[in-house]
Amino acid sequence: MERFIKKETNIEGLLVIENHSFEDQRGFFMETYNKREFEKLGILNDFVQDNHSKSSKGVLRGLHFQKNYSQAKLVRVIKGKVYDVAVDLRKDSKTYGKYYGIELTESNKLQFFIPKGFAHGFMVLSDTAEFVYKCDEFYHPEDESGIIWNDENINIKWPLEEIGGESQLILSSKDKMWKKINDIS
Repeated sequence: MERFIKKETNIEGLLVIENHSFEDQRGFFMETYNKREFEKLGILNDFVQDNHSKSSKGVLRGLHFQKNYSQAKLVRVIKGKVYDVAVDLRKDSKTYGKYYGIELTESNKLQFFIPKGFAHGFMVLSDTAEFVYKCDEFYHPEDESGIIWNDENINIKWPLEEIGGESQLILSSKDKMWKKINDIS
């Protein structure tokens, strides 16, 4: 049995990874990353940083990217449920400006691989969620940028009804100020 199964999305390079977990009366065990196994899937990134966030229902983090130090990410939820989104910012891509969204939960145990050249964000759908991810480039605060979450040029279908509507969104002051995709350089 394969430990990891790669599922292609409609945007080149974005991958959903299914993990095999071993479950019994004690709970479960799951390998979440193995360099050799990921190389077999074509994921050759050298991850250098792990991040872990905890957020409340309605928190929307994103859409973030680094301008000069682009990061590939391998993301997953270890508690709760989020709607996770990646937006293609690769200028030479036929899907530039398009997005892919997926529900990641502690129960589906899915991972989402986001290659370099994408903006990334997520919205918490459960009371709380813990989100972990690997990055293949270090975080450079001076290089951070973003796109406004509700840019009509991208038209992300955020599941706002699951949090009680747009009025229930919780955004950082920084995430309220990002520009639209057509205004980033």
